[in-house]
Amino acid sequence: MTAPLLIIAAGGTGGHMFPAQALAEAMLAKGWRVRLSTDARGARYTSGFPDAVEISVVGSATFARGGILQKLAVPFRIVGGIAAAKWKMLFDRPAVVVGFGGYPAIPAMAAAWALRVPRMIHEQNGVLGRVNQLFAKRVNKVACGTWPTALPKGVEGVHTGNPVRSAVLERAAAPYIPPGDYPMSVVVLGGSQGARIMSDIAPPAIAALPEHIRRNVRVSHQAREEDLERVSNYYEAEMINAEVQTFFADVPDRMAEAQLVISRSGASTVADVSIIGRPAIWVPLASAIRDEQTANARQLVENDAAVIMTETEFEVAPLTAMLEKLLSDETGMMKMSQAAVRCSVPDATERLVGLVEELAAPAQK
Repeated sequence: MTAPLLIIAAGGTGGHMFPAQALAEAMLAKGWRVRLSTDARGARYTSGFPDAVEISVVGSATFARGGILQKLAVPFRIVGGIAAAKWKMLFDRPAVVVGFGGYPAIPAMAAAWALRVPRMIHEQNGVLGRVNQLFAKRVNKVACGTWPTALPKGVEGVHTGNPVRSAVLERAAAPYIPPGDYPMSVVVLGGSQGARIMSDIAPPAIAALPEHIRRNVRVSHQAREEDLERVSNYYEAEMINAEVQTFFADVPDRMAEAQLVISRSGASTVADVSIIGRPAIWVPLASAIRDEQTANARQLVENDAAVIMTETEFEVAPLTAMLEKLLSDETGMMKMSQAAVRCSVPDATERLVGLVEELAAPAQK
């Protein structure tokens, strides 16, 4: 008997591709066949997927890029991609199709809807992306990585959480050492592309801390390439112990050793911080169209595991005041750490697997 086929439809960003990869690995381990449906751009981000995953490149496009001629061609490319996806499904019918968002997911999701294949979407953020918004009422299940997630009227979501890397799970609920009169680690992250506001505000805010706190602070600061030298030089001139890099390969370890994280509130970062269990200052990306980063941080903030500072509030003096307050509150920070863990979903991948198997069950009887 041929192994059941799972088609995963995903776009080309890490936010879409990482949970897609986690599900692919888990379903392969259960003996399923897995095919990733994406476009040419998305295919460039598939190096982390197991070799056993078949990569199917279909046509898709977005109105958000290119000139007038490219925008005029968008509907034709999408229709062509849907036709190609339907053709493949007719010859090798999947048991389930799962969409993770991004416009490259459109062809496979639309084909699955047309052929009435069991299907679901997974939304990483607390607000549905455009493509997931399109399919929310056209799928059998809506899996939510962030809770609560704003959903269209009449649509019920299932809280699965966001899958995280094995390196994060290895540090799940790592013992927390609250701040005190000894070395304290602060991790400053700006998301996958870094963030200039972090490099402009965090260093002088840390430098302005009272000496009894400042002398103990150790900083891991992720900065953009163009900000690397000035940020490093600033910390050095202020005699603050800091490592400044464009990318830290060992972020889970650094988080586990930290007393506090200052970061953008991307869905995957929020999941990492909550699973490891660290107090955080979230600075949502103000330019996000749907303000999804504020939604991502909401559960942790409402459960007293973190604080939010909007970009308007994120100035040197207010950040210094917030850092002084947090790094002086041993009991409060311990409670924040514990609250973060209570908000976490370390079995997110298993929950997604359960939904896939539930959708596939009627067809396999």
